[in-house]
Amino acid sequence: MKDTISDYLDYITLEKGLTDNTRESYAFDLACFCNKFNNYKINQITENDLVNYLKYLKDEKKLSSRSIERHLTTLRGFYKYLKKMNIINEDITSNIDNLKLEKKLPTTLDLEEINTLMNIKLDTPFNIRTKAMLELMYSSGLRVSELVSLTINDIDLYNDTIIVNGKGRKERIVPIGAVAKESLINYLNCRNALLKRKKGNPNELFLNNHGLAITRNGFNYLLNNILKEKGIEKKVSPHTLRHSFATHMLDNGADLRTIQELLGHTDIVTTRIYTHVSKKQIQDNYNKYENRGEK
Repeated sequence: MKDTISDYLDYITLEKGLTDNTRESYAFDLACFCNKFNNYKINQITENDLVNYLKYLKDEKKLSSRSIERHLTTLRGFYKYLKKMNIINEDITSNIDNLKLEKKLPTTLDLEEINTLMNIKLDTPFNIRTKAMLELMYSSGLRVSELVSLTINDIDLYNDTIIVNGKGRKERIVPIGAVAKESLINYLNCRNALLKRKKGNPNELFLNNHGLAITRNGFNYLLNNILKEKGIEKKVSPHTLRHSFATHMLDNGADLRTIQELLGHTDIVTTRIYTHVSKKQIQDNYNKYENRGEK
């Protein structure tokens, strides 16, 4: 089975133009599947086996609903490939409906929390850079991988836009907000101070203390330190800024199609989750108002 999985990963990498991170994610999911059915031939695995495998991921591996759904999506693609290549006669994933697992709504920050997060003292080039990264990520709804891969050439300050290379190497153009633009200009004016530390690629936009492109882990480290410093106790990840951007856009009247385009979602079904987040926020705000007189 391992050779078949390797062939599949090569196939979809060429077919879909997968990024290294996406390929690694697929490879991880399929390696888990392969390890579980190591003594099986691929055509011996039944639909019931697959259902039990998904239950195993939930009950024994303690994976979240979102992670299990990702595993199932990976397996759907793999089995479609097996059927297309006549390796199997029947796609056993085709009869498995989307799991009715508890949907966990994405964490978001409200506007007050966003303002608290962005209130960074601009006393060093590093702090100026960090504020520019946070503002741009929130303003344009970027994934962290998209943010750290930006180059100088991707920025168009005249038209207030950036070129973003998203999943599957799909390119999209998204606007830059006024506050993010100001922060970005401040950073560009002091960026040379970071470049002088060591020789880096002058095309890389956001640099670390070695003058090289900042990494995803580097950004995570910065974000976690700021959250701790600001006393924000929510479980926040870089993706939380993207979720917050989409939810605030929806709250302010943007339609789903616009949000879908800005986020680079292939399917609007993925974008629809933000309608649920927004409704939950409305209910939470109402409850706070309704309970305002209680002691």
